[in-house]
Amino acid sequence: MKSDDNFFEKVYKVTQLIPYGKVTTYGAIAKFLGAPKSARMVGWALNGSKAKNVPAHRVVNRKGVLTGKQHFEGTNLMQQLLENEGIVIIDNQIQNLSECFWDPQTELML
Repeated sequence: MKSDDNFFEKVYKVTQLIPYGKVTTYGAIAKFLGAPKSARMVGWALNGSKAKNVPAHRVVNRKGVLTGKQHFEGTNLMQQLLENEGIVIIDNQIQNLSECFWDPQTELML
């Protein structure tokens, strides 16, 4: 097993804990996992999470932009999934990010 595999599994576990109607960022997950400069690696992990029952649509960039949307089937699946959870999106950006932001650092005091 590559060392990245263990990190990827940790990313999946954190992402599975994001509540319905909430989002977090790649950077917030990376920081929570003790690797604050690994936001891009979190994105790579989520790109490979399709078969793992991971709500990857709930992870966006630090500005609330749906930067991972091209990895979802269909034209706007990521946006549709988020909107179904009550999240407002205009021009691929979450409008109420501060209201729906879930920070694993404070929510998962492990």
